[in-house]
Amino acid sequence: MLQIILFLILTVLSLLALAGILLLSAYCVIARIRKRTNSKQLNRLKKTAVFFFLAMILNLGLITLSQLTASTPPIVDENGNTPKNSIAELRELELNGRKQWISLRGWSKNAPVLLFLAGGPGGTQMAAVRHELAELEKHFVVVNWDQPGSGKSYYAEKIENITLQTYIQDGHALTGYLKERFSQEKIYLVGESWGSALGVFLVDKYPESYHALIGTGQMVDFVETERMDYAKAMEIAKNRGDTALIEKLTANGEPPYYGQDVTWKSAVYLNYLSQYMARNPEIHNPGYNTFRDIASSEYGLLDKINYLRGIINTYGHVYQQLYDIDLRSDYTRLEVPVYFFLGRHDINAPTVLVEEYVQVLDAPDKGIVWFEHSGHSPWINERAIFIREVLSYFSENHAQE
Repeated sequence: MLQIILFLILTVLSLLALAGILLLSAYCVIARIRKRTNSKQLNRLKKTAVFFFLAMILNLGLITLSQLTASTPPIVDENGNTPKNSIAELRELELNGRKQWISLRGWSKNAPVLLFLAGGPGGTQMAAVRHELAELEKHFVVVNWDQPGSGKSYYAEKIENITLQTYIQDGHALTGYLKERFSQEKIYLVGESWGSALGVFLVDKYPESYHALIGTGQMVDFVETERMDYAKAMEIAKNRGDTALIEKLTANGEPPYYGQDVTWKSAVYLNYLSQYMARNPEIHNPGYNTFRDIASSEYGLLDKINYLRGIINTYGHVYQQLYDIDLRSDYTRLEVPVYFFLGRHDINAPTVLVEEYVQVLDAPDKGIVWFEHSGHSPWINERAIFIREVLSYFSENHAQE
């Protein structure tokens, strides 16, 4: 599915580039053969050049219009009415000099703030969270952040300049903005996959700003995770007799990978494992609805392109910077409650690593919540139960405070 979308977008971009080339070529030809051609041929060339010029203007106009009109839908109740104190905003902020986008959605502006940290690095789940976790909007102001190098914030910073500290600094700045705007001393965090590790980094450095953290699809040791994923994909491929996949894995070699091809080499086994989980009858509603999400109103045409560019370019640049991180040795003491919502059938982020992390973690409260019919994304696979558990753990934590 992702490959089809990427192909279509690249096709459109190629056509636009071709139009520009033809436009320039046409004028060059006109200039060179003006003395050797008749008036009919010259007029035909001029019309062709004008056509491509207008086509380019039209496309630029459509892209600009789509960016300006991107929005998040209003909050509506069962009768189609918008609650008076609700909030539904798509907002650009400047965080540490970098322009980035967030969405804010909730039935009441006075509700606690919950910041969702998307997976990646380079991923955007702004639309996905709205679709899957809408029920949380009745209890929180749910904030989704397109991190630098992803989705609507793709141009926040040059990709080659993005580091782990970029995310920590900007996450802290965003937290400060949310605390001030909604007059709250602390906010809640939910982190998914890469976002689960980012959540740990934030509560470690700024514990005074957060009530609690829920990590789902929890990342613990990035290098070991990649090696385990590679080995699992190879095991499945051998059991299936999938020689094509075995050859690709063998040619790429065991991770970790460095350089320009990190995304493409990692995708060989990550996509394979995702497809394997998608076919697992024990997992409910497997996988992201990529077409639905990328077509959502939050993204203009340029954002839709950057939706994919972030997954490819930002992931490839940033992920190899994370290989030396192991939460089991680097983040063993946290000053806020931390809970891990894990899919029993997750083979993307090995749950055994999370179990080991919990054993060594010193925190005011901690624990694992198992989702028996989930893979890497319990918030999608079993969203009703996920929402119920979020409300239970965060409400309990709030009461204790």
